[in-house]
Amino acid sequence: MRIILFAGKGGVGKTSISAASGVACAKKGLKTLIMSLDAAHSLVDSFDLDKTLMDRNRGKPLRVAKNLSIQEVDVQEEITKNWGDVHKYISTLLNISGIDEVLAEELAILPGMEEVSSLLYINRYVAQKRYDVILLDCAPTGESIRFVSIPTSLEWYMKKLFNVERRIVKVARPITKRLYEVPLPGDEYFANIQRLFDRLEGVDSILSNPNITTVRLITNPEKIILKETQRAYMYFSLYKMCIDAIVINRIFPDAVNNGYFARWKETQDRYIKETEQLFSPIPVFKVPMLKDQVVGMGELSKLAIEIYGARSPEEILYADTPYTFRKVGKDYFLDIKIPFLTKKEVELSKRNEELIVRIGGFKRHVLLPRNIAARQPSGAKIEHGKVIIKFGGKHGP
Repeated sequence: MRIILFAGKGGVGKTSISAASGVACAKKGLKTLIMSLDAAHSLVDSFDLDKTLMDRNRGKPLRVAKNLSIQEVDVQEEITKNWGDVHKYISTLLNISGIDEVLAEELAILPGMEEVSSLLYINRYVAQKRYDVILLDCAPTGESIRFVSIPTSLEWYMKKLFNVERRIVKVARPITKRLYEVPLPGDEYFANIQRLFDRLEGVDSILSNPNITTVRLITNPEKIILKETQRAYMYFSLYKMCIDAIVINRIFPDAVNNGYFARWKETQDRYIKETEQLFSPIPVFKVPMLKDQVVGMGELSKLAIEIYGARSPEEILYADTPYTFRKVGKDYFLDIKIPFLTKKEVELSKRNEELIVRIGGFKRHVLLPRNIAARQPSGAKIEHGKVIIKFGGKHGP
């Protein structure tokens, strides 16, 4: 089975490229699903479908062609199926605080609910072997990183805080009930979270397995978008995701070398070369700006040919491991492949058996093997696009 995430800055063409890739996979006879992870769904528009079809489908997969289905997750439906007790408690809490009941129900749709719901679907489809290929049309970069970080974050919360919170609330509930009007969450609230966590078990290993899941970064040949693509590469690498291709979309054709767009063409050519240098040896696919909008099966098929040529979209186009452990003599090293970094951008700390790597607003907890966890980081350097961390001697008595 293959899972491919199409990620990048908003507006670069992720939806069209993921849809075109899906059309090409389906034509090969592969049972294919394209799932939208963006709250502002637009898959239905790419396939030029009547919107009422999706309204009636209530967030479930909808078949659009032979071997091809699309899915736009409906968060309201997911609340009913997966988040009932959690949503009920939060909306009650907001309502008690003075917020109008209707607004409270809307505000109780917390960030992450839609992403967790999508992960539940992915885990189920993989377990059922329901599809050969799942293509994920991701939200803009920041939200995509949150999507892939949820399994790790939730696992940490469940191991470190969940049971403690549950016990504290159980003891405190009878006391606070007499003293305060604000209710504490009931057993149903915690049971709901536990059920969700149980159903997510294993999804982290699916997303981080380069034989199953890879990321394709979509970009345009412009300075600001290229910088965003570099950041996306860095963050996905931090979360142990394999990037197997870069797709440069909306390249002006040679016909505009003269006239009004000549300067734009010159600028694009410069950033195309820079992109190829920055991401080498990852394959870079160059997609020209087409004559008309890409809408409907016919145009999507043409776009797939422009992107991949004779190659198959479901192939693993490049494989590498974001980080590895190694031993040299008596010393242990952790190599984390995160290009485009300087020392000022990386913060390292260690807590028990976990190494915490922080880059900007994102952080990654790396669980260390027992023989390394007993040691302290004794130095770090950046070399050839890698953060190389050395672990020194064991703790003394």
